[in-house]
Amino acid sequence: MSNLLGALIGAAIDRQDGDSGIKGAIIGSVAESAIRVIAPLVATFALGWAVQYGIRKGMRAALGRDPVDPANGQLRDARA
Repeated sequence: MSNLLGALIGAAIDRQDGDSGIKGAIIGSVAESAIRVIAPLVATFALGWAVQYGIRKGMRAALGRDPVDPANGQLRDARA
């Protein structure tokens, strides 16, 4: 029941080219399950990136320079 919408959409897409829609229903159901797993991971990654971006911009504003050394990607010493 939880994958009903994905199955219906997949079946409708599969029927457009004259097939019975069974294969499309299965693919739609699997795609919906995959989206349910991947969406929280993508949201977590995006939130983490936004936090790191904000912290880096804040440090740039406070220090007047980029806190990450472009040569090696490591954090510079805040006192230097």
